[in-house]
Amino acid sequence: MKVSAFTFIKNGQILGYPFLQSIKSILPIVDEFIINVGESEDDTLDMIHSIKDKKVRIIESKWNDGMRDRGYVYGQQKMIAQFNCTGDWAFYIEGDEVYHERDLEQIKKSMEMHLNDSNVEALVFDFNHFYGNASSVLDSPGWYRSEARIIKNSIRSYAPDGLFWLVLDSNKKGRYPRAKRTGVTCYHYGWVRSEKQMNLKSSKVQKYWGGEPVIIDYSQMDQSIIKEFRGSHPEIVKDWLPQDIGLYVADPAYKLTQKQKKHRVMMRFEKLFGIDLSKKHFKLV
Repeated sequence: MKVSAFTFIKNGQILGYPFLQSIKSILPIVDEFIINVGESEDDTLDMIHSIKDKKVRIIESKWNDGMRDRGYVYGQQKMIAQFNCTGDWAFYIEGDEVYHERDLEQIKKSMEMHLNDSNVEALVFDFNHFYGNASSVLDSPGWYRSEARIIKNSIRSYAPDGLFWLVLDSNKKGRYPRAKRTGVTCYHYGWVRSEKQMNLKSSKVQKYWGGEPVIIDYSQMDQSIIKEFRGSHPEIVKDWLPQDIGLYVADPAYKLTQKQKKHRVMMRFEKLFGIDLSKKHFKLV
């Protein structure tokens, strides 16, 4: 079995991504790591070169600033990296995602288990969305609770944006990949960066979604979906994490949006019927 990992990154340093920790967290279980580095305004490329591991293969690209339709430029950059993967599996990781060292063997076993099962096209991870600090996570159907991050490199797949894949059985219509759960959790740290870095990110990337920059204020959140995290963090990311401890406290005067009110209703149904109503870009088999 050969495993390819891949990612794309641009301005990772000034936007505060833990991209080096992200890459290194899964490097031990992959055979090659394709990194698509977009033309940046900082030292992101030099930082990637500093890894100095023979598994790493770097591609340099220039983003299409004219592509501002629903994040499709993210899908383009994701697929530039994926199209250079040569393994049986393609393991996608974003620059703010990290995996725990204790889970690496389980990820590898899952890939081995399903390698020759033609009914399984992708592997799914649960997600911890950290918010405000490293002691708080969000739990709501408005935040995806699980996502496919590994896909077989022998099927026709593409990414409409950076988040998920579609599989092409024909040339006209895509479907979500058939998948199995790995039983492993991905640690998503994008929302523990400083608000300054998050607002800089908004000013630079919101255009790719056809919108104007939005102001990021962590305090403007539904307190009911912020839960305390009591587990351990991956060793490789501990020095990067903010040192605040305790449950993040949102603005008590914050008024819920209509979408958040809808999510609260969904959460009541989840609790009543024991179901998960969060969006899923895969079909479990």
